[in-house]
Amino acid sequence: MSANQSPAGKQPTATYDSAFLRACRREPVPHTPVWFMRQAGRSLPEYLKVREGIPMLESCMRPELVAEITLQPVRRHGVDAAIYFSDIVVPLKAIGIDLDIKPGVGPVIEKPIRTRADLARLRDLTPEDVSYVTEAYGLLTRELGATPLIGFAGAPFTLASYLVEGGPSRNHEHTKALMYGDPELWADLLDRLADITAAFLTVQIEAGASAVQLFDSWVGALSPADYRRSVMPASRKVFEAVAGYGVPRIHFGVGTGELLGLMGEAGADVVGVDWRVPLDEAVRRVGPGKALQGNLDPAVLFSTRQAVETKTREILDAAADLEGHVFNLGHGVLPTTDPDALTRLVEYVHTQTAR
Repeated sequence: MSANQSPAGKQPTATYDSAFLRACRREPVPHTPVWFMRQAGRSLPEYLKVREGIPMLESCMRPELVAEITLQPVRRHGVDAAIYFSDIVVPLKAIGIDLDIKPGVGPVIEKPIRTRADLARLRDLTPEDVSYVTEAYGLLTRELGATPLIGFAGAPFTLASYLVEGGPSRNHEHTKALMYGDPELWADLLDRLADITAAFLTVQIEAGASAVQLFDSWVGALSPADYRRSVMPASRKVFEAVAGYGVPRIHFGVGTGELLGLMGEAGADVVGVDWRVPLDEAVRRVGPGKALQGNLDPAVLFSTRQAVETKTREILDAAADLEGHVFNLGHGVLPTTDPDALTRLVEYVHTQTAR
């Protein structure tokens, strides 16, 4: 079932007519909806307070803490959607991969996956592996009411890059060496990760997610030809696995201006755009039948209020003819962002686009 049809299964009916979901379905909205990637945490003093002394991965496994962090930006900023507080490596940790999220570094894998024998370490993900996710969703959907809750997962390519490199990488040399040098092993690795990712999104949808976003943070490192041949089949498999639930599916990557059309073709209902491509150009690249999400440069928020409003107005003007537009940053909220700047931005977008 398409995200443009009536809700199916366990789609929360209270959220169905929200501005966010209407925009995702390319329907008329009372105002342009706003949410921010990485809004749950990072820049908020209340987040830093509740997270104090708690490692990142542990914080993702405490349902009451997850619920509190997820709700904080909704209370403070009045955003049109919440996004579930977690990390893209959580499902890998849940199936037994030895990893940690090191402050200032990111996810670090103890034993990288680089051979066919290593694939055996990537077992199927079950709902029992992430029971804390289901519990946290229960707390959140009761509290959020008509505010949609976005679930998310890392896309197969980005998860593969972490696994193969052993951590964050600037050049992805081990990843590309495997992709080019052993395409059969690479395809099997991404296929396995697609199954794990689809299972993780399914858990979230069945627990109450109103939409899901697939983050392919590192895929901008690839050419369109490499994406189509070596990545898109796995991403498509993820999107197809959850298509029957009827929830909007968002796809986002960084530096993906040359890949926007292909990312939509992979199965997304909404394509996220970073700040490098204007939205009116992005709609040409993506083509008809998709909503767009984005795309204010997160660094703009460090400028003056007038500058923020000017850049925001440019984005709203570029989006004027879109069938569906969800306002967001072109990437995540930066850690030292003034929270008040985000609150003012939400109010400005709502005021400027009120129908």
